[in-house]
Amino acid sequence: MDNASYTALTRQSGLMNELRTLANNIANTSTTGFRAEGVMFSEHVKALGPDASSLSMATAAVRDTVMQQGSLSQTGGRFDLAIEGDGFFLVESPNGQRLTRAGAFGPNENGDLVTADGYPVLDAGGAPVFVPQGVGQIGIGPDGTISAGGQPIGQIGLVVPVDPNQMIREGGVMFDARGGFEPALDGRMLQGFLEDSNVNPILQVSRMIEVQRAYELGQSFMDKEDERIRSVIQAIRR
Repeated sequence: MDNASYTALTRQSGLMNELRTLANNIANTSTTGFRAEGVMFSEHVKALGPDASSLSMATAAVRDTVMQQGSLSQTGGRFDLAIEGDGFFLVESPNGQRLTRAGAFGPNENGDLVTADGYPVLDAGGAPVFVPQGVGQIGIGPDGTISAGGQPIGQIGLVVPVDPNQMIREGGVMFDARGGFEPALDGRMLQGFLEDSNVNPILQVSRMIEVQRAYELGQSFMDKEDERIRSVIQAIRR
């Protein structure tokens, strides 16, 4: 395989990766707290020698998470929470503490506040948040303080990653903050609301059409390059 084919192949691989990312974004348009992803292309240039042109190849191995605020939908649920501004909820997953913007919570049979997947919601200190039953009206303040009958009984943690570039997506709406996290200062919680996905389906579909056309163009080039090489081989055999 010559340099032109290698270059086209790396381009096709990157475009395919972006197509998968776009498809995943579109599939999660209605997922609460979902953050859209984009693919970052990088160019690698290598000198081939003093009398030869350099070789340039593109890769798309880095995914960039879009942190733009999603719209807020009012649900009226006692334990439905949305974050306005910066910050993430802190939850305990089987793989350790994780961050999420999906605030559809509820108490389990033991009274612990959990996510839709049953993962415990944590306070800022990393302890599970307990919600006693039969104590009357439950209120949750902008700082995450839970009160029952006007008395505070706990506080839901709101944190931000120390280094957003070291956040790794897990499970769609959950993130592993590899660089650690710290208490959020600017975000606030809204009880009875949920944050919608920040995916713009129109822009995502438009981009998918562009990428698909670019992929088809690259495939056409590779097909013609294959025909050219075959023709050269056949001519040499004669």
